[in-house]
Formats: sequence, structure tokens, C-alpha cells
Amino acid sequence: MAQRLTVIGTGYLGATHAACMAELGFDVLGLDVDKKKIDRLAAGDLPFFEPGLEPLLQRHLASGRLRFTTSYEELAAFGDVHFVCVGTPQKAGEYAADLTYVDAAINSLAPLLERPCLVVGKSTVPVGTAAMLADRLAELAPVGEHARLAWNPEFLREGFAVKDTLHPDRLVVGVRSEGPEQILREVYAATIAEGTPFIVADYPTAELVKVAANAFLATKISFINAMAEVCEATGADVTKLSEALSHDDRIGGKFLGPGLGFGGGCLPKDIRAFMARAGELGVDQALSFLREVDAINIRRRIRMVDLARELLGGSFTGRTVGVLGAAFKPNSDDVRDSPALDVAASIRAQGGHVTVYDPQAMHNARRAQPDLKYGESALDAVRGAHVVLHLTEWAEFREMSPDTLATVVAERNIVDGRNVLDPEQWRSAGWNYRALGRP
Repeated sequence: MAQRLTVIGTGYLGATHAACMAELGFDVLGLDVDKKKIDRLAAGDLPFFEPGLEPLLQRHLASGRLRFTTSYEELAAFGDVHFVCVGTPQKAGEYAADLTYVDAAINSLAPLLERPCLVVGKSTVPVGTAAMLADRLAELAPVGEHARLAWNPEFLREGFAVKDTLHPDRLVVGVRSEGPEQILREVYAATIAEGTPFIVADYPTAELVKVAANAFLATKISFINAMAEVCEATGADVTKLSEALSHDDRIGGKFLGPGLGFGGGCLPKDIRAFMARAGELGVDQALSFLREVDAINIRRRIRMVDLARELLGGSFTGRTVGVLGAAFKPNSDDVRDSPALDVAASIRAQGGHVTVYDPQAMHNARRAQPDLKYGESALDAVRGAHVVLHLTEWAEFREMSPDTLATVVAERNIVDGRNVLDPEQWRSAGWNYRALGRP
């Protein structure tokens, strides 16, 4: 008989994992302590934007393979394999990860486990967490050591989460014995059959894979943005530099796009938590470079503000600024640590009249930055603007007409924070085009 799966935590990771596991043919029960969220999901209404996920959710609610609950008792009785997908945010005022939700999930589930089962952590946690949770699970569960733990980190990219779950580029599982490995081989049998590498490791290695990957990607982004700083000082063009580097197959072009830098709910907090954990382990020097990676990333936001101010003659006071983009990346409504919103708020604090528009993130942006003004469309956001800032590279913004925008702005000034607009097209339409790292 097929394993019955549960998913604890129905945020971005959990809701995606639950719907995709149902798509793979499993009966799935999702749990969250937030009843409003559960009611929305049970009604087929996704609480966040992710391309392709809502139809999947609705299809498997209808098929009966996917249900949601707020009851740990129901969850424990139902499931054979329990996936823990709760958040691990950055602690307030610290770099370290907050494990409150992970601890709560294990502490709530374990005392109810009365038959053999596997608990699978997918949340991003500091190395050493899994071993501690495995011991606690065996101690608290009535079934004792037959409640086993595995660690199976997620590698989802927002905007591509369904594809990354159903067709991942690798599966990593951290286990202490063959039993949990075999169970996860059964769960992921269809994916493994496609040729997806299945990497079996110990707990600490599995925990490190996710944070190491994020640290590498963050480093690559900050590297090209550090080169952008050098390009600005020398008159070189960072986009041409990036293009030339990308043809070296040792380097490659992915994550080598110069611009405003990274944000979101993963990269910033994960590299900071990684640094904090390295300090606890006494190997902080090994990750000291990540402090500069983080600092370069923040400097790009400051430089963006400076560049916009330069175009306005040295002051934002009384000037109107149109901001295109609020989400930290396109195909997402996530504004956590968003460079775009950070820049908009900074300009408003310096006296600018700022109006923001984003195709999907308006609700979250209003909640995060209620003091900013928000437009109903891209044209509405830039109406009367003395400078336009392109900060999230939505296709809608990449394809907008310079001539159309010129009819509503006060002055034809644009700063391309993502280096994806065609400078010649904008300049030939009479715009003063500037971008990070370009002459």
C-alpha cells in the first residue's frame, strides 16, 4: 500500500510540496496552525502567487488526494511520512535562524506518534539541528525509536516551484540508517525514474547542502555586483564584462546578472544564519567572506538611490519618483527583504514623492510599506515622475514602450536597476538612461 503523506506548515514550501505530492499520486494531508490559511487552501484559494500551483491545488482537492487540517491528532493518525515544511526566519536583532516553528512542529507531533513512521525535515536549518531533533523525536514519541527522522532539503526557486518539486535537479536525503532511505526512494520513485540524482548523506551534510548552495549563489551575485562597482569607477560596462565571463564554462552565466542584488526570504537570511552557526562552531573565519557578500548586496541598494538622486540634481525633495517593481524577483509576490521596496522606502524617507506598481505584489507591498503610494498600473505609477526606477524585471516592464511612458512622465529619466532594458532604444526615444555598472 502506498505511503500516506502529511505536510506540516502550508506556507510557500509546504503548500507547494503538498500539492505536488498529490500530483505524484499520494494521499496528502496538510496541516497549519493558522486556521484562516487552512480555510483558504481547503477552498482552493492559494494565499500567495506561484505560477501553476493554484490549478494543481484545485485539481487534487477535487480528486480527494489532498486535504487540509489544523489537528495534529488527525495528522498523526493519518500519516506514514510526515514532511516538516515550516519557516525558519532570521531572529530579531540577530543573524541566527529562529527554530521556534521547527521545535513546535516536532514537540506537537512526536507525543502523538503511536506507530512506526518517518518524519522528514525540509526546512532550512543550522547544521546540527537534525541530530538534536532525531533524539527528541525518539524520546517523546510513544513508538520510541520507530519514529525515525530524515533530512531532505528543498531547493525551490520562487516562480518555478512546481517544476522544481516535480522535476528537481537533485534529491538529497540525510539519514542514519537504510530504512528511511528506502522509504524516501519509494516516495520519490517517479522522480528517480526520470534520472534525477538521489544523493544519500548523513544529517550534517544534508543540512549543509542547502545553505552552501545559497551561499555560493549569493557570492556569485555579489561578485558581479562588486565588478559593477569597479566598472563605475573605470567607465567599463559590467553587462559586457558579465557576457564575456559567462562564456567560460567554469564560470557560466547563471546568477551573473549585475544589478540591484538579491533579496527574498531565503538568500539573505540563510547566509546570515550560516555565518552565525559557523561562529557557534568556532569556524567563523571560514565564512567571513559572506559578510562582504552581504555588504556588497546592501551597497547596490544604496548606489541605486544615489544614482536616482544624481539624475534629479542632488535632492529628492519635492520630486516625483515612479518605481516599477515591489517583489524581490519576477513571477513572485514575495516582498521579504525586497531590494525594490527598500529603495522606494529610502527615497521616500529622503523627501521624494514615490509611487510603486507591481503586477502581483501590491497587497504584500502595501502591508510591508503602508506609507508609500501605489499605482494601479505601470503608467499610473510613473505619471508625473521626474525619474523612473526599473527595480523588478517583470516581462511587462522589460517590454514597455519608451514612447508610451514618455507621454505621462514629467522628465525622461530612467534608472535600470536590473540591466535588462535596451539602452539604445530608450536613449533614441529621448530618455536619459542610467544603469548600475554601466557608463
